[in-house]
Amino acid sequence: MTISFDRALGVHAQALELRSRRTEVLAANLANADTPNYKARDLNFAATLAGLQGEGQALKTTHAAHLQAQGHNPGDLLYRVPTQMALDGNTVEEEQEKADFADNALRYQASLRFLGNRVQGLMSAIRGE
Repeated sequence: MTISFDRALGVHAQALELRSRRTEVLAANLANADTPNYKARDLNFAATLAGLQGEGQALKTTHAAHLQAQGHNPGDLLYRVPTQMALDGNTVEEEQEKADFADNALRYQASLRFLGNRVQGLMSAIRGE
């Protein structure tokens, strides 16, 4: 009997990868907080994870005359809308970025812990404990 690691590890491996990607994006925003005309970016974690799991699929056209739905692909980086843009055109709000970075780091640690528990459970099952 073969083990499918994707099924065995569940959503946690995908969530960990997305959290890592979001950490990079938020770090880039913080690094460019003083760069003129820099536009803060982020990704919609929930929509991206749902897209990776096959949920929330795009609309399918059944006729050539149908209009295509406008929108973005899950996983695409989105521009963040600031509450107050700086005079130099920079949209990074440092306090918001730090809060989002800390929240993402906490959730990254939780995903790591869930993934570790999953692997530990698999190892126990393999050993017959």
